[in-house]
This record gives sequence, C-alpha cells and structure tokens, in this order.
Amino acid sequence: MSTQHGTPHDARRSRGMFRTKTVEQSILDTEEPEHSLKKSLSALDLTVFGVGVVIGTGIFVLTGKIAKEQAGPAVALSFVVAGVVCALAALCYAEFASTVPVAGSAYTFSYASLGELPAWIIGWDLILELALGCAVVAVGWSGYVRSLLDSAGLHLPAGLSGTHEGHFGFDLLATLLVLALTGILVLGMKLSSRVTALVVAVKVTVVLLVIVAGAFLISGANYTPFIPPSKSSEAGGGLAAPLSQLLFGFEPSNFGTMGIFAAAAVVFFAFIGFDIVATAAEETRNPQRDVPRGILGSLAICTVLYVAVSVVVTGMEKYSKLSTDAPLADAFKDLGHPFFAGVISFGAAVGLTSVSMILLLGQSRVFFAMSRDGLLPRAFSRSHPRFGTPYRSTLALGGVVAVVSGFTSIDELAELVNIGTLFAFVVVAIGVVLLRRSRPDLPRSFRTPWVPVVPMLSVIASVWLMLNLPAETWVRFAIWMVVGFGVYFLYGRSHSRLGLRNRQGGGKD
Repeated sequence: MSTQHGTPHDARRSRGMFRTKTVEQSILDTEEPEHSLKKSLSALDLTVFGVGVVIGTGIFVLTGKIAKEQAGPAVALSFVVAGVVCALAALCYAEFASTVPVAGSAYTFSYASLGELPAWIIGWDLILELALGCAVVAVGWSGYVRSLLDSAGLHLPAGLSGTHEGHFGFDLLATLLVLALTGILVLGMKLSSRVTALVVAVKVTVVLLVIVAGAFLISGANYTPFIPPSKSSEAGGGLAAPLSQLLFGFEPSNFGTMGIFAAAAVVFFAFIGFDIVATAAEETRNPQRDVPRGILGSLAICTVLYVAVSVVVTGMEKYSKLSTDAPLADAFKDLGHPFFAGVISFGAAVGLTSVSMILLLGQSRVFFAMSRDGLLPRAFSRSHPRFGTPYRSTLALGGVVAVVSGFTSIDELAELVNIGTLFAFVVVAIGVVLLRRSRPDLPRSFRTPWVPVVPMLSVIASVWLMLNLPAETWVRFAIWMVVGFGVYFLYGRSHSRLGLRNRQGGGKD
C-alpha cells in the first residue's frame, strides 16, 4: 500500500517520542498472518455490542445511588448531560474508526495523529479504564445474583460475598464470571456476538418492562422538588470534593445545579462502552460504513432508555428512599410487586454479563494493538491459529481482572474509570483536528460535522466533567500515568517497531 501522501509530514515527525505511524502502515500491519484478526462482524453486530455494553451498570446499579446522594429526580438531567458529552465524542470516534479501521480504538487513532508517546499514554489509560470497568460490572452482577440466591433461600458465606459496607471479603461470583467470559472471548468473535445478542434481547426487554410497568406506579409527589436544594457534602472538602470546587472555591455540596453536573460525571460511567465498538473495527467486514452506524446508533438507543428509566424510578419512589444496591428491583418490591422485582433482578444479572464481556473484549484489543506495535511484549499480539482471536492478551488480562473483581468494591472503581474514559475523549477529539490538517487526502467515509467546533466542544465538555470528579480520583489517575511513563521509557520506547523501522530506514516509516 502506498504511503507517498503521508511521507513528507511523517518524515518531519518520525523521530523521537512523537513519531507518528501512518494510517497506511497501521492497516498494513493488520495483514500479517500471525497478528491478524478474523473479520466477521456486521453493523447489527456492532450496534448490539454497543447496546450490550452501555445498558448495564448505569440503570441496574448506579441510578438509585446517584439519585439518592447527588441529584434527586434531576438525575434524568444528569443522564442528558452525560449523553450530550458522549454524542460529541461519538462523532469524533466515528470519523477516526472509519478512517483507521484497526484494533485499538483511541490508542491507534492517537498513534496516527499525535505520535507514539501520546498513543502510549492513551493506551495505558484505556487498559486501566476497561479493566476496572469490567471489574466494577462483575461486582455489580455478583450483587444481583446474590440477591436472587437469597430470595431462593440460598446464602453464600460472608467471606465469599465480596467487599461492601465495611466488610472485606472475596467475591467468588464476580471472579467466576470474568473467567467464564474470558473463555468465550478466546473461542471467537462470532460466538461472542451471538451470546451478546441473546443477552441484549433479555436486557432490553427488562428495561422496557421497567418503563412500562413502572409508569403505572408513578406518583407526581415524588418529583417534588425535582432539583433538591443544595446542601453541604457530608464528605466536606479536601480530596473527596470535586476538583472544580477546590479550584474555583465552590462550597462542597450535593444536589442543586452543581449536583446535576457532579452526578453527570459519575453516571457518565453508564455510557462507557460505545467507544468499544471502535476497538472491533478490525474485525468488521465493512468498517468504513458499519462502525459509525454501530457507534452512533447504540448511543442514541441507550440515551433514550436511560432517561426514561431514571424518570420512572424516581417517580415510583422518593429519591431519598431509593436503594443503592438494587434500586429498580427494590423499588418494585417496596411497592408490593415482588414478581417484577424478581424479573428485574434476573434481567440485571443476565444483562451485566454482556457488559463485562464487551469491556474485556475492548481491553484485550487495545493490549493486542500495543503489543503488535512492540510497545508491550510482542508475544501477546499472536492471534489464535483456529479462532483468529488475540487469545494470549485475552487470557492474561482476564486473569488479572478476575483477581481485581474478587477484592474490590464499586465505589472504589467507578470514578477512576470515568476519568480515564473522559481523558480518551479529549485525545480523540484533538486527534481528529490534527489528522484533518496533516492528512486531508485520507478517504473518510464518515466526517465529523463542523470541525473544529464539534471536537473543541467535546474537549470542553469532557474536561468539565473531569473537573467534577473528586480530587482523590485525579491523584490516583496521576499515579497510574506516572507508572505508565516509567513502563514506556524502560521498555516501550526501545522496543517500538516504528522506532526500529526508523532506525533501519533512515527516519522514514
């Protein structure tokens, strides 16, 4: 494949930490037999993946907690805010994924536009985001399954029920789930997509059931006040307060207008996943057409469902009385409808399996792409000779996530996942503008409208949500980034295949 259009620009930036990898070279690397992935996915498969991963924790786990502690009935507005931020980012992802249809998502996009070090940073960030995201969802799934078991008179020992409410234990169910999903992912993408399609059908049916059945149980009095008056946060100031409050002198508070934005920064976790569609671009039969459809279609469907469910659940029960563990099921139970509660718990348990699986899928593809570029050990970039999956990276990461999910709780992880995702959004939006300027010749089957306005709005919106996350989350994120810089300079920089090509070819990619 010719690289003549990209050579002048890339020659200027080919050396050092900001050397870029041409789009042509990225696509060429996917054709190496031992490091290529099998193409088997359609636009419908990608949309199902998107809905499968996005509809999950936000509805089944986080809704009640955020309504009760931060936003009240206005949590619906928080979902709208988070949805708008995601929509801006989705337009940028869609252009990149149709232009660079290679595994790795934001990592690969950054390598083509910003250079190797920024690509490494975003890849390192994505590994954290997706690993912790999978662990969070597995822990949430475990909680619903334990609830079902308790209803049936079966009780797990406290020591195997996970860490929650001050009690430390090992979460056996979450660990077993991650191990089982790892096995399914190794066996092939088509099998994974079929399992996901079945799970999504069950999950969406349950969500629609909640909306329809819950609509008949709404009491208008529960919406008053729709935006509860602001009150001082129990956590007070310090690192537990949102960074925006520390920077701009706002008094730490919950509810009110600031509560809506603070809640949006947390429920944003519910939307994580549409970008996973981009990681499957290399395994899509017609990525230029189907990946943008999968990204934008799944996001639109999920936003509508999220807003509808949050309106219903806060109308069914006063926000201050909502459960933080299983809000939907418990709301129906409190109103004397145990049957619906049981159906919801079953649907939630089934539904969260697809979320965990697709997050694990995305993580393994990012790791695979970084390994194929030499920034991580090349041994992890071999695809299975029969199934065509990145089995080594899937097995390694599946094992790590299984252990993490066994020893952690939702509260410790969700906000760290959010800051990682928002950071990726910022990088992708900037990358779209830079690649438009450096490679206007590239064929783009989908073009982000109103560039650079939309990408800049995406950056501003993402940064604003990041500022609404607790300062301690920023500290943890900074620590992870420092570790990432260390790994890059000790290993990635010297093992980079692009760097090796530059040294052998006099600086040309």
